[in-house]
Amino acid sequence: MIPLETLRVALRSLRAHPLRTFLTLLGVIIGVMTVVTVVSIISGLNHYVRDKVMTLGADVFIVAKMGIITGRDQLIEAIKRKEITLAEYELVEAKCGVCDVVGGSVGSRKPVKYGTERLADVNVNGATSNMLELGALDIELGRFLSDSEVAHSRPVAVIGADIRDELFSGIDPVGKILKIDDTPYKVIGLLARKGSIFGETQDKVVYVPLNTFIKNFGARRSVDIYVKTGSGARMTVAQDEVRAILRGLRDTGYSEGDPFAFVTAEAMQSLWSSISVGAFSLMIFISSISLVVGGIVIMNIMLVSVTERTREIGVRMALGARRSTIRLQFLLEAALMALSGGALGVVLGAAIGEMISA
Repeated sequence: MIPLETLRVALRSLRAHPLRTFLTLLGVIIGVMTVVTVVSIISGLNHYVRDKVMTLGADVFIVAKMGIITGRDQLIEAIKRKEITLAEYELVEAKCGVCDVVGGSVGSRKPVKYGTERLADVNVNGATSNMLELGALDIELGRFLSDSEVAHSRPVAVIGADIRDELFSGIDPVGKILKIDDTPYKVIGLLARKGSIFGETQDKVVYVPLNTFIKNFGARRSVDIYVKTGSGARMTVAQDEVRAILRGLRDTGYSEGDPFAFVTAEAMQSLWSSISVGAFSLMIFISSISLVVGGIVIMNIMLVSVTERTREIGVRMALGARRSTIRLQFLLEAALMALSGGALGVVLGAAIGEMISA
């Protein structure tokens, strides 16, 4: 029997039992579909996180009280640290010779009101004028905070797109008076829309001058110090210099750890990679079980098929068919079922990926 005829007989045998063939393929379909779906989701999340979350430049790092927390012990240690003060930020700005740009930011949740409209939980940030550059922000209308406004604690504000939509629907917000926690601020700019991260909007935000924030809302919150080095190669040198300035200011002992933390794009990417790799490995392991089960099902069904067709095999051998030809026929049936299940799994996995993307 020539290979083409063997293939034709194998296809005819599979079509003779369509329900059994489909149920046999189900394990393979589910396994392959899961693998394709998981790969699509992880790949999409990696792009999403890189574009939406990893907004720090390769030459920018943040000095913060908490930093990146990955465990209970780190959380307890971070909580015990002292707040980073405005004076410490100003000292880093004055003494860091390697740093190209140094900025500061402090935030809190406050109610915001315009006219009769009110938003109860808005992310209000006190910031320096260079935060537009350091924080990867874009202006849609008006302008950002100026050095003079920060230095003289002016009551001005730059708002996010959600604040415009909620409080200034249909009107230009620039020049209007906005109340933050019952304190009036003049709106001088509107930020370009950034969208949401995992369902949490980035546009429900207001920026006011750093000194204004501390004057009106108190200095009990930790200031995040943003440092831009100009190149990724100078990151380590700049961090060492900032570390020396702050440790010296706080009289930190040689054997003691840093009373603050550094946040970099590389550290954030490393954290996300460890999370995504763990999730990916787990899902691949689970889907592999489905593939193994599917393979075992195909093996058992082929054993049943051989048992059912003993008379047919005997007739063919009596007519001169070789053992290798008969073995090839059953191997082709098994291969066709596996390939068909794999193809359907790929198609369904791709379709699910497109649905999630949409």
